[in-house]
Amino acid sequence: MGDEELKYPKWQAPVQDLILEFDREKLSEKVRRVESLISDRLQQLGQEGNGGGELQAIDDALRTLRIIKRDTLDRPHRTETDRD
Repeated sequence: MGDEELKYPKWQAPVQDLILEFDREKLSEKVRRVESLISDRLQQLGQEGNGGGELQAIDDALRTLRIIKRDTLDRPHRTETDRD
């Protein structure tokens, strides 16, 4: 899905990029960036007093972030020698 197909591309595009990242170090950096973007957007929505559909999309993105953090970043890194 390209940016033109995203309803909220400012934060959804980085979420998509994060989902496709396999390098643990880069993934950690991208998680922090996405969390910051979403936090900033939530503050804006709070000031604007709207954003029902976007709030649901943000909730979904945050759920995805929690899963990635739990399943990828919170687990010890395994190397090829660990698998032997």
